[in-house]
Amino acid sequence: MKNYIFLILILTLTGCTNESSLQKYFVEKTESSDFIAVDISPNILNTDPNVLSEEQKKALKTFKKMNILAFKMNETNQDKYTQENAKLKEILKDEKYQELMKFGSGKSGAAVYFTGKEDAVDEFILYGAQSETGFAVVRVLGDKMNPEDFMVLLSALQKSDINQEHLKPLEGLFK
Repeated sequence: MKNYIFLILILTLTGCTNESSLQKYFVEKTESSDFIAVDISPNILNTDPNVLSEEQKKALKTFKKMNILAFKMNETNQDKYTQENAKLKEILKDEKYQELMKFGSGKSGAAVYFTGKEDAVDEFILYGAQSETGFAVVRVLGDKMNPEDFMVLLSALQKSDINQEHLKPLEGLFK
């Protein structure tokens, strides 16, 4: 009987992986003074339904929330920037994060990833870094989004009157 309990305990502990994920990274870094974390819900977008196309309204319905995590580099945390940026890039190498596009070169760059299936995306991830100022990663969470919805959502955001108070922590991050 003792052997069975020991075996169950071993199987349970090995079943709980220490696998890194973007969500886990966000949770771990939210309280760090080197990071700025902002959560955005659809209600701060203040979109007037009368100015949105049917396609934009449909795309907006798939949007659930947005999480932003940014690392602002300064004179004292350059080594930490290098470490954290490397951790983030390693997480994004996981096969569950499928790269849609990548652009930039040298000291700055950005990439767009997604999780889920192409016709039922769970989240879009936008990652951008500038070696002199820091990096930011944005998780756009939704329900059965697709790449076209994401692009339409971005166009709808341009027509919204975003409540700037929620974005104040990000002010001056990438100047």
